[in-house]
Amino acid sequence: MKSVAIITARGGSKRIPRKNIKLFLGKPILEYSIEAALAAGLFHEVMVSTDDEEIANVAKKAGAKVPFLRSEKTANDFATTADVVDEVLNAYEERGVQFDRACCMYPTAPFVTAKAIRTAMLRLDEAQADCVIPVVKFSFPPQRGVVIAEGRIVPKWKECMNMRSQDLEPLYHDCGQFYCLNVESFRKQKAIWMEKAVPFVQDEMTVQDIDTPEDWEIAEMKYRLLYGDKGTQR
Repeated sequence: MKSVAIITARGGSKRIPRKNIKLFLGKPILEYSIEAALAAGLFHEVMVSTDDEEIANVAKKAGAKVPFLRSEKTANDFATTADVVDEVLNAYEERGVQFDRACCMYPTAPFVTAKAIRTAMLRLDEAQADCVIPVVKFSFPPQRGVVIAEGRIVPKWKECMNMRSQDLEPLYHDCGQFYCLNVESFRKQKAIWMEKAVPFVQDEMTVQDIDTPEDWEIAEMKYRLLYGDKGTQR
């Protein structure tokens, strides 16, 4: 069984310029994903898919490989993660290299650990799943959400407003960190979320979207709380 870690790190970033190599507690945030993938000890190849030479240089310095640059087609704002993974697998196959499993990782996921990757990849095999998706439970019941209509707050689901939280079905969402994929299934379904998707439930403290400067500051604070001022994962 051959496995590849694919870290997707294109150059374009609108809300946080140069986001993928911006310093997170003193080092480029991309390095956290690379280090976790390397430390997992599972992958025959840890590679970064990028269209940006500077990002490629940072990736290589951190120990990842950049055997080819991403095409313009998969570097635009409309390309999906599945498009990128498909392009990478095709490029390797053209070079005579095939993989059985893949772990697609995002470059701005500093909370991902080698242990989490190993656990999720093991679950992929044990469950004979198409994919394993890290998820986290919503901290507030979405069923009690409201919408604003004509200047007023209106319950989206009025029947749920007086229900106890513990009586509402727990709902989860994608952590946006990484995805473990069976390559054969991916080739057939051409999707990240596939038919037999198995959850890998994460703690809310280890999950943080980083889309705005405010998100970035919150992520650094959470990381310090978890790993101390030196920012070293335990």
